[in-house]
Amino acid sequence: MSEVKIPEQDLLTILVNPDGHIYVGTENKNYMKEMLETMTDKFGVTLNATQEKHFLEDAMVGAPMNVLASYLDLSTEKMTEEIQKLGLPLDSINGGKSEFQEWVSAARSANPDMKLAIKCDATTSYAVVKKMMSELQDMSENRFQLITNLDVKRLNAE
Repeated sequence: MSEVKIPEQDLLTILVNPDGHIYVGTENKNYMKEMLETMTDKFGVTLNATQEKHFLEDAMVGAPMNVLASYLDLSTEKMTEEIQKLGLPLDSINGGKSEFQEWVSAARSANPDMKLAIKCDATTSYAVVKKMMSELQDMSENRFQLITNLDVKRLNAE
């Protein structure tokens, strides 16, 4: 096991929470705005200025495109609550890419040099992580950092 310094910029973070929901995001708001424009154009979703502002205030994207506008209409407190139930779909759309893959492609379009980092912990479903990594490989995205939160107390007890 080694510790590698993760780049702080030009990084697309892919978060897989313990419930198996997937979220993506980057610290660069310009990239996030460009990703959003790519996705709304592709999916025919129209957002107003307030919805776009809410999107850019969020650290991660996790609402499927079919509910993105209504999600961005919620209050900040409601958004925080609702996002826990959502996540980017891994199911392919009409035999093509999944929404997750489309967001990764949009990030690549915003910055071709974007690095990928997958964050999860020991309680995250292996099956979901495996499927998500398989989707990355299907896109020839084979280079990424895997960031885990080790439970040091548990390791020391063993």
